[in-house]
Amino acid sequence: MRVKVGILLSGRGSNMQALVRAAQGSDCPYEVVLVASDKPDAPGLAWAAEQGIATFSLSPKGIGKPAFEAEMTAMLRHAEVEVVALAGYMRLLSDRFVGDWRGRIVNIHPSLLPKYKGLDTHARAIAAGDAVAGCSVHVVTEELDAGAVLGQAEVPIHPGDDADSLAARVLIEEHRLYPRILSEFVRS
Repeated sequence: MRVKVGILLSGRGSNMQALVRAAQGSDCPYEVVLVASDKPDAPGLAWAAEQGIATFSLSPKGIGKPAFEAEMTAMLRHAEVEVVALAGYMRLLSDRFVGDWRGRIVNIHPSLLPKYKGLDTHARAIAAGDAVAGCSVHVVTEELDAGAVLGQAEVPIHPGDDADSLAARVLIEEHRLYPRILSEFVRS
Protein backbone atom coordinates (compact mmCIF):
# COMPACT_ATOMS: atom_id res chain seq x y z
CA MET A 1 0.00 0.00 0.00
CA ARG A 2 1.42 3.36 -1.03
CA VAL A 3 1.64 6.33 1.32
CA LYS A 4 -0.88 9.08 0.50
CA VAL A 5 0.75 12.45 -0.11
CA GLY A 6 -0.86 15.88 -0.27
CA ILE A 7 1.04 18.66 -2.00
CA LEU A 8 0.71 22.35 -1.14
CA LEU A 9 1.77 24.90 -3.75
CA SER A 10 1.31 28.56 -4.58
CA GLY A 11 2.29 28.73 -8.25
CA ARG A 12 2.95 26.67 -11.33
CA GLY A 13 4.19 23.74 -9.32
CA SER A 14 7.15 22.39 -11.28
CA ASN A 15 8.32 20.50 -8.18
CA MET A 16 4.79 19.18 -7.74
CA GLN A 17 4.91 17.93 -11.32
CA ALA A 18 8.19 16.13 -10.63
CA LEU A 19 6.65 14.45 -7.57
CA VAL A 20 3.52 13.43 -9.50
CA ARG A 21 5.53 12.04 -12.43
CA ALA A 22 7.64 9.97 -10.03
CA ALA A 23 4.47 8.69 -8.33
CA GLN A 24 3.24 7.37 -11.67
CA GLY A 25 6.01 4.77 -11.58
CA SER A 26 4.95 1.33 -10.38
CA ASP A 27 7.72 1.09 -7.80
CA CYS A 28 7.08 4.50 -6.19
CA PRO A 29 6.13 4.16 -2.49
CA TYR A 30 3.78 7.16 -2.51
CA GLU A 31 0.77 8.41 -4.42
CA VAL A 32 -0.34 12.02 -4.72
CA VAL A 33 -3.97 12.17 -3.65
CA LEU A 34 -4.47 15.94 -3.32
CA VAL A 35 -2.88 19.13 -4.62
CA ALA A 36 -3.94 22.21 -2.67
CA SER A 37 -3.16 25.89 -2.98
CA ASP A 38 -3.68 29.21 -1.25
CA LYS A 39 -4.09 30.73 -4.72
CA PRO A 40 -7.23 29.61 -6.60
CA ASP A 41 -5.64 30.62 -9.92
CA ALA A 42 -2.36 28.72 -9.35
CA PRO A 43 -1.41 27.10 -12.68
CA GLY A 44 -0.28 23.95 -10.86
CA LEU A 45 -3.88 23.21 -9.87
CA ALA A 46 -5.00 22.97 -13.49
CA TRP A 47 -2.11 20.66 -14.34
CA ALA A 48 -2.89 18.40 -11.36
CA ALA A 49 -6.57 18.25 -12.32
CA GLU A 50 -5.58 17.25 -15.87
CA GLN A 51 -3.67 14.34 -14.30
CA GLY A 52 -6.81 13.21 -12.47
CA ILE A 53 -5.62 14.36 -9.05
CA ALA A 54 -8.09 15.95 -6.64
CA THR A 55 -7.44 19.66 -6.09
CA PHE A 56 -8.44 22.19 -3.48
CA SER A 57 -7.90 25.93 -3.35
CA LEU A 58 -8.85 28.62 -0.93
CA SER A 59 -7.55 32.14 -0.49
CA PRO A 60 -6.83 33.11 3.10
CA LYS A 61 -7.83 36.69 2.34
CA GLY A 62 -10.87 37.71 4.31
CA ILE A 63 -11.01 34.60 6.49
CA GLY A 64 -7.68 34.76 8.32
CA LYS A 65 -4.88 32.27 8.77
CA PRO A 66 -6.51 30.08 11.47
CA ALA A 67 -9.69 29.50 9.42
CA PHE A 68 -7.69 29.00 6.24
CA GLU A 69 -5.42 26.40 7.82
CA ALA A 70 -8.39 24.65 9.45
CA GLU A 71 -9.98 24.25 6.01
CA MET A 72 -6.69 23.06 4.54
CA THR A 73 -6.31 20.49 7.32
CA ALA A 74 -9.89 19.31 6.83
CA MET A 75 -9.27 18.75 3.11
CA LEU A 76 -5.98 16.93 3.75
CA ARG A 77 -7.67 14.66 6.27
CA HIS A 78 -10.66 14.08 3.98
CA ALA A 79 -8.19 12.88 1.31
CA GLU A 80 -6.57 10.63 3.95
CA VAL A 81 -3.21 12.35 3.45
CA GLU A 82 -0.41 10.86 5.52
CA VAL A 83 2.48 13.11 4.42
CA VAL A 84 2.39 16.75 3.27
CA ALA A 85 4.94 17.92 0.68
CA LEU A 86 5.43 21.65 0.16
CA ALA A 87 6.28 22.47 -3.45
CA GLY A 88 6.65 26.18 -3.95
CA TYR A 89 4.21 26.93 -1.15
CA MET A 90 5.00 30.53 -0.29
CA ARG A 91 3.15 30.94 3.02
CA LEU A 92 4.54 30.51 6.49
CA LEU A 93 2.69 27.74 8.29
CA SER A 94 1.44 28.36 11.81
CA ASP A 95 2.88 26.49 14.77
CA ARG A 96 -0.51 24.81 15.15
CA PHE A 97 -0.57 23.50 11.58
CA VAL A 98 3.01 22.25 11.87
CA GLY A 99 2.15 20.65 15.21
CA ASP A 100 -0.87 18.87 13.73
CA TRP A 101 1.38 17.35 11.04
CA ARG A 102 4.59 17.08 13.10
CA GLY A 103 7.19 14.92 11.43
CA ARG A 104 4.99 14.49 8.36
CA ILE A 105 5.69 17.70 6.40
CA VAL A 106 8.64 18.03 4.04
CA ASN A 107 9.82 20.95 1.94
CA ILE A 108 12.26 21.61 -0.89
CA HIS A 109 14.36 24.73 -0.35
CA PRO A 110 16.69 26.34 -2.93
CA SER A 111 19.85 26.49 -0.85
CA LEU A 112 22.24 24.19 0.96
CA LEU A 113 20.67 24.54 4.38
CA PRO A 114 21.48 25.73 6.95
CA LYS A 115 22.82 28.44 4.63
CA TYR A 116 20.41 31.01 3.24
CA LYS A 117 17.10 30.32 4.92
CA GLY A 118 14.17 32.28 3.54
CA LEU A 119 14.08 34.15 0.25
CA ASP A 120 16.60 35.37 -2.36
CA THR A 121 18.84 32.36 -1.80
CA HIS A 122 20.57 32.40 -5.19
CA ALA A 123 21.47 36.09 -5.09
CA ARG A 124 22.74 35.69 -1.52
CA ALA A 125 24.97 32.74 -2.49
CA ILE A 126 26.43 34.68 -5.43
CA ALA A 127 26.96 37.82 -3.33
CA ALA A 128 28.78 35.77 -0.67
CA GLY A 129 31.19 34.46 -3.29
CA ASP A 130 30.18 30.83 -2.74
CA ALA A 131 31.59 28.25 -5.16
CA VAL A 132 28.47 26.10 -4.95
CA ALA A 133 24.79 26.53 -4.31
CA GLY A 134 22.09 23.89 -4.39
CA CYS A 135 18.91 22.65 -2.81
CA SER A 136 17.80 20.81 0.31
CA VAL A 137 14.82 18.69 1.27
CA HIS A 138 14.04 19.08 4.94
CA VAL A 139 11.44 18.27 7.56
CA VAL A 140 9.27 21.30 8.31
CA THR A 141 9.31 22.59 11.88
CA GLU A 142 8.01 25.73 13.53
CA GLU A 143 11.30 27.50 12.78
CA LEU A 144 11.75 28.66 9.18
CA ASP A 145 13.86 26.25 7.11
CA ALA A 146 15.37 24.73 10.26
CA GLY A 147 14.14 21.11 10.29
CA ALA A 148 16.34 18.08 9.77
CA VAL A 149 17.90 18.01 6.30
CA LEU A 150 16.98 14.77 4.53
CA GLY A 151 19.01 15.30 1.36
CA GLN A 152 20.87 17.89 -0.68
CA ALA A 153 22.18 18.44 -4.20
CA GLU A 154 25.02 20.81 -5.04
CA VAL A 155 25.20 23.03 -8.12
CA PRO A 156 28.39 24.92 -9.06
CA ILE A 157 28.19 28.68 -9.29
CA HIS A 158 29.79 29.75 -12.57
CA PRO A 159 31.53 33.07 -13.24
CA GLY A 160 28.93 35.43 -14.66
CA ASP A 161 26.00 33.64 -13.03
CA ASP A 162 23.13 35.78 -11.91
CA ALA A 163 20.27 34.73 -9.64
CA ASP A 164 18.13 33.62 -12.60
CA SER A 165 20.75 31.48 -14.34
CA LEU A 166 21.70 29.83 -11.06
CA ALA A 167 18.03 29.29 -10.14
CA ALA A 168 17.42 27.51 -13.45
CA ARG A 169 20.24 25.02 -12.81
CA VAL A 170 19.22 24.50 -9.18
CA LEU A 171 15.63 23.80 -10.27
CA ILE A 172 16.83 20.90 -12.44
CA GLU A 173 18.44 19.37 -9.35
CA GLU A 174 15.32 20.04 -7.26
CA HIS A 175 13.30 17.94 -9.72
CA ARG A 176 15.78 15.08 -9.33
CA LEU A 177 16.25 15.33 -5.58
CA TYR A 178 12.71 15.84 -4.26
CA PRO A 179 11.06 12.66 -5.62
CA ARG A 180 13.99 10.53 -4.47
CA ILE A 181 14.06 11.98 -0.95
CA LEU A 182 10.26 11.90 -0.59
CA SER A 183 10.36 8.21 -1.55
CA GLU A 184 13.03 7.53 1.06
CA PHE A 185 11.10 9.55 3.66
CA VAL A 186 7.82 7.67 3.24
CA ARG A 187 9.65 4.33 3.35
CA SER A 188 11.25 5.17 6.71
